[in-house]
Amino acid sequence: MIEIKDKSLCCGCNACGDSCPVGAISFPVDNEGFWYPHVDSAKCVNCGRCDAVCPMTHLSEIKSYGQFAEPKAFGGYHKNIVIRFDSTSGGLFSALANEMYRRKGYVSGAVFNADWSVSNFISNDKRDLARLRGSKYVESSAIGLYRRIKELLDSGEEVLACGAPCQMAALRSFLGKAYDNLLIVDFLCRATNSPKAYRKYLESLEAQFGAKITYVKAKNKEHGWRSLARKVCFENGKTYYGEGHDDHYRRGYHLNMFERPSCYSCEFKGLPRCADITLGDFWGVENIDPSIDKNLGTSILLCNTDKGVAFLDKIKPKLVCKEFSLSDAIRGNFQVVMGGACIEPKIDRSALFADMDKMPFDALAKKYFPRTTGVQRQCWKSRMKVWARLALRFLREPLVFFRSLLYNELCRQSNGSFLRNRGMKVYGHCAIDIAPSAKIICTKGLLQFGLKNNRKSKRETQLLLRKNATFEIAGNNYIKPDTDIQVHEGGYLRIGSGGTNLGLKIVCQDKIYIGDNVRIGRDVWIRDNNGGHTVIQVGYKNSAPVTIGDNVWICSCASIMKGVTIGEGSIVSAHSVVTGNVPPHCIVSGNPAQVVAENVYWRP
Repeated sequence: MIEIKDKSLCCGCNACGDSCPVGAISFPVDNEGFWYPHVDSAKCVNCGRCDAVCPMTHLSEIKSYGQFAEPKAFGGYHKNIVIRFDSTSGGLFSALANEMYRRKGYVSGAVFNADWSVSNFISNDKRDLARLRGSKYVESSAIGLYRRIKELLDSGEEVLACGAPCQMAALRSFLGKAYDNLLIVDFLCRATNSPKAYRKYLESLEAQFGAKITYVKAKNKEHGWRSLARKVCFENGKTYYGEGHDDHYRRGYHLNMFERPSCYSCEFKGLPRCADITLGDFWGVENIDPSIDKNLGTSILLCNTDKGVAFLDKIKPKLVCKEFSLSDAIRGNFQVVMGGACIEPKIDRSALFADMDKMPFDALAKKYFPRTTGVQRQCWKSRMKVWARLALRFLREPLVFFRSLLYNELCRQSNGSFLRNRGMKVYGHCAIDIAPSAKIICTKGLLQFGLKNNRKSKRETQLLLRKNATFEIAGNNYIKPDTDIQVHEGGYLRIGSGGTNLGLKIVCQDKIYIGDNVRIGRDVWIRDNNGGHTVIQVGYKNSAPVTIGDNVWICSCASIMKGVTIGEGSIVSAHSVVTGNVPPHCIVSGNPAQVVAENVYWRP
C-alpha cells in the first residue's frame, strides 16, 4: 500500500491510481493545490501494484531501456512558419505528432480544460494538435492516461506519448516492458507549478480586466520568442500581454515560489533521460549558430535512444535541423538537463499559500516576490540617461527643444508630465492636443514627430490624446506630415521602431499595438473601432484590439481594421483591406485581404 509521509517523495504522476485493480486510490489536493494519492483501506487488497509502478523508487530500472549514455543533440525548427509561430519553441513536437497521425497512431499530451486546469489527453485525431501544442506551465493530471496507453499498445496501435519527465518515467514503470509501437517524448522541465497558484493568477487577471478569460498562450511570440510574453484574451475584447518577469506568475515560477516539493530534488532531469526524445527551447542558439535563430523559436532535440534517432530521420524533411555537440546544445539549459535548476526559496511557504487564499495574486506577488531593487536601480539609470539626452538636445537644437517643451507643457498639467514625453521630438507645423490626464510614455528610443522631407512644406501633423489615453513610444521611429493620430478616452497606442510615410491615419479607441521594425507606406489607415456606429447583429462589437507584429511591412493605401492581428514578418499589399488575422511570414492582398504567398522573408 502506497503511503505518502514525505511530500517531496511524490511527483504527482497519478500512475499508482491507474495501477490499482480495485480503484482504491484517489487524489485529493492539499492546501497548496497539489494532489497526492490516498488509499481507501477498506477497498485495498494489498496487491502492491501501486508501490511497484512508483517512478520515484524505480528510477534506475526505468533508465535501463536502451538509452544512450550521452544523447545525440540537434537544433532546429519547423519549416512551416505558422506552426513555428504557434509553438512554444521551434515546432518540433508538431512535426513528431503529425508523423504519428500520418501512421494512424495516437498522440498524447497536456491540454487546457474548460476551467483552465490542465490534464493529459490522447487521441488519433490530428485536429486535436492545436490543443496539444504549446507548454502550459502548470501541473497536469494524468489520471487514466497510463491505463489507456497500455490498452492501445496491447491492441497493436502506435502511440506517441509526450509529458513531463516524471510522467514519462511513470509510463515506463507502469508498462513494465518495452514496446516497439511506443515513442516516448519528454521536455526540459524546470519545475511544475501549483494548479492553485495558476487558478488564483487567472482569477486576478479576470478581476483586473473585468471579464472571463477566453484564451491563454503561455509563450506568445507576437513580441518575439525571447519576450516570454503570456497572452490572455477576455470576453470583453481586451488583451493582456505579460512579458518576462513583469508577469507575476512567470516571476514567481522563475523564483521557485510555488513549485511541487518534489521538484526541488528532481531526479528525472539528469542524463540519461527516460524518454526516446527530449524537446526544449534552444536558449543561447544566437551565440552558437545564428543561422537558425530569428527570434521566432528554435528547439533543442535530444535523441536518447535508437528509436528516437529513427523517428527524427522520418521528420527531417519537415525541419531546418542541424546536429550539435551536447555541450553546445545544452549550454543554455545546462541546469535543467543536469538537475539543480530549481532551488527551494527561503520563504515561509505555509504563509504564502495561506495568503493565497486571502489576497489577490498581484498583492501576493508584491508581498512575496516583488520586482527586484536591481530593476529599480536600472530604472533610475535610465532616467539619468534621458536627462542627459535632453540636455544634449537643448545644446544642439535649442529651438526644437523649446518647441517640444511648448507643445507638451502648455497642453498638459505641470506635474512632471514633460518627463513622460522625453522620447518625442516635435517638428514644425504640428497640431498637438493632449488631455491633462493623458500620458506619453517612452520605454526606449526617440519618436521624431512631423519629420519632413521637404523643408518648405506646410503639411500638418496631428496628435490627439483624449482623457486617460496612453501613447507609448517603444523604439526609434519617425512620423511624417499629413499624419493624424487619435487616441480616444482610455485608449492605448504603442508604436515600436520602424518608420512611416506620409498620410498615416490611426484611430484608437481600445488598443493598437504596433511592434518593432514595422514599415508603413503612404496613406495607410489603422483603426480598432467603427467610430461608435452600431450594427444590429448578434455578436457585433464596435471595437477590438489591433496587433501588428514585428518586422511587418504595410504598403501604401492599405487599411487595417478592428480586431486584426498581423503575424511577424508579413507583408500587406498596397490597397488591401485587412479584416481578419494574418499568419506570420506571408503576403496578403485584396479586399478582403487573402493570403497569396507563404514562408516569406523580407528586409527593409
